[in-house]
Amino acid sequence: MVERLRDALRNVMAKYPFVIDAFVVLPDHLHCLWVLPLDDADFSTRWRLIKSHVTRRIEDRPVWQNHYWEHLIRDDRDYRHHMDYIHYNPVKHGLVGRPADWPYSSFRRCVARGIYTENWGDSEPRIPPGIGGE
Repeated sequence: MVERLRDALRNVMAKYPFVIDAFVVLPDHLHCLWVLPLDDADFSTRWRLIKSHVTRRIEDRPVWQNHYWEHLIRDDRDYRHHMDYIHYNPVKHGLVGRPADWPYSSFRRCVARGIYTENWGDSEPRIPPGIGGE
C-alpha cells in the first residue's frame, strides 16, 4: 500500500507540483503537510488524483474515506504545531514508543535536515487542541 501511495504521489506531483514537508502513513489514515505553488490552492484535484491512482491498483477493499481535512497554515507557529502533530501521530496512536521508530514517516528526513533531534518526541510535545483534524 505504501509503495502504491508513493507511486501515486510521484505521478500527481509531476502534473500538479507540490512539495511534501511532512507526512505519516498509519494503518487507517495518513497526514501530510504540503506546500503548493504560489497562487495555487487546488488540494482537491491533487487528492482526487492520488486516491484514484491508488484505488485503481487495489480492488479487494475500500481504501479511502469520502472526505479529507484541509487546513491552510497561518504562520510559522501553526506550521510547527502541524509538523509536530504529524510526526508524533504514530506514538499518539500507540503504534510505537517514539517517532523515530515509525518507518512510514518523514521524521528521519527531518532529523537529517536538522529540524528535529533523533530523540525528539521521547516525551509528548505540546500540541494545541484542534491541530490535525482528528
